[in-house]
Amino acid sequence: MPSIHELTTYLETIAPSHYQEDYDNSGLLVGDPQTEITGVMISLDATEAVIDEAVAKGCNLVVAHHPIIFRGLKRLTGRNYVERVVIKAIREGVALYAIHTNLDNVYRNGVNGKIAEKLGLEGTRILAQKPLIKSGLLAPDPEVGSGMIGNLTAPMTETDFLQKLKDNMLVDCIKHTPLRGRMVQSIAVCGGSGGFLLPRAIAAGADFFITADYKYHEFFDADGQIVIADIGHYESEQFTINLLYEIISKKYSNFARYCTSVNTNPVHYF
Repeated sequence: MPSIHELTTYLETIAPSHYQEDYDNSGLLVGDPQTEITGVMISLDATEAVIDEAVAKGCNLVVAHHPIIFRGLKRLTGRNYVERVVIKAIREGVALYAIHTNLDNVYRNGVNGKIAEKLGLEGTRILAQKPLIKSGLLAPDPEVGSGMIGNLTAPMTETDFLQKLKDNMLVDCIKHTPLRGRMVQSIAVCGGSGGFLLPRAIAAGADFFITADYKYHEFFDADGQIVIADIGHYESEQFTINLLYEIISKKYSNFARYCTSVNTNPVHYF
């Protein structure tokens, strides 16, 4: 069986760890990298329920999009959910690996590419290219960066597109700014908290900007130039689970791979 190190090295050929943002904490967070893999549980978040499911399925590795550890831990006493997850993982012998903004920031096999695929967008490109050093010079890389923009195969009315968005992204509720009474074709997307990309989406001529985690006053920033559609953080990234399953399954077939059945979304709607 391959080791955890072998699998994570493969994943980082697709989403190199140095592509992650400075605030992020992607990588192996718990566990011995030389441990042989018995099975992998794939999830958006590493929670106690996900670890329980991993143990029940005979998995000793959880590959999650979001890192359970973002800040330094000074003690492990189980006083909060982060400490309880880490304690449970160590006790059960389950390693925890996170592949977060480095997976957000790649054009191929990335989070935003998966969203674009679900919406049927064509002619996609990175919305905000990330400057990288090439041949000793700092230059934008069209394969690396934040967000994505592309076109629908044919123009749609705004309400038809909102319905398509609900259906294709399995969303129960969409918060959006006022509709502009125009046909829609150019769509910008950013899984998770993408509000920082709004100026880029407007400058690129997008009709809609699909993202999450917008605050009340931030919706005013659309200013009639675009429609912001907040579909929820979990909802925007939920298909990352399938993406990671596909990526891992293309390379490995000699250990069990599971998409979690646990809905880890902490936000519920009445």
